[in-house]
Amino acid sequence: MRRTTPLVLTAAALLLAGCGSQQDTGSGGRAPAPSGTGAPSAGRNAGDCTGHANLTVADQDRTVCVAEGGELRLTLDGSRARPWKPVTVSGSGLEAINAGLVLQPGDATAAYRAVAAGKVRLSSSRPRCPEPTAPDQVSCKGVEEWTVTVRVG
Repeated sequence: MRRTTPLVLTAAALLLAGCGSQQDTGSGGRAPAPSGTGAPSAGRNAGDCTGHANLTVADQDRTVCVAEGGELRLTLDGSRARPWKPVTVSGSGLEAINAGLVLQPGDATAAYRAVAAGKVRLSSSRPRCPEPTAPDQVSCKGVEEWTVTVRVG
């Protein structure tokens, strides 16, 4: 028990230290622009973009701004029964880099470097319900979508 206590405390400290960076979208506390409009939030310019962004499922439909040379990482927590599809990229401005290892089956991870000004849409999806494992179980055909718009400035 004594050996795990420092590890738990270290993990908690790192988690708390990372909380601010996960929500830092470069918006200066303002709500992000709706992803469908392409318009940045009031007061945003290239100097307002973050150098590092971490995205999760909670960032669905958000718009984030990453400065050129910055990095964006994302982790979508899934499961064997409800796995996320690999993240797709449409647009220009991001270059894929090594995301590291996927530790859990069903997760989707990706990492990108912001290489040029542009606008990119990241997306993935997964089933809303697990596939039935027996013939008498009910299934659903619903799909959970995840999209984020990334502005590189």
